[in-house]
Amino acid sequence: MNTSKRYSPEVRERAVRMVLDNAGECDSQWAAIRSISEKPGCDRETLRRWVRQAETDADPREGQTSETRDRIKKLERENRELKRANEILRKASARPTLRAGARPRRSSTADESDRAVH
Repeated sequence: MNTSKRYSPEVRERAVRMVLDNAGECDSQWAAIRSISEKPGCDRETLRRWVRQAETDADPREGQTSETRDRIKKLERENRELKRANEILRKASARPTLRAGARPRRSSTADESDRAVH
């Protein structure tokens, strides 16, 4: 059973803003996270990850921004779809088919009149 909670973007942004604003008043950022995590009722680790992602998005930390991560996911999905399509095309082209404009072979029992040019 999935017991994860979903928080609205507004709740996330407010909690992160509170941590960043109150970090100077507390002994450490972790102390601010501990005290503020109780207000929206989220786990301390969840709030810590939100803060880290917000810092990464704001660029004081190294790492992928949310925008970059979403773009990579989209490109990976598109890449998988293209690979599937290429595999289907490869399998379809492996079947023996007639080349464009080629005539089918005639049987040896074909009548001579069938070979006449019209």
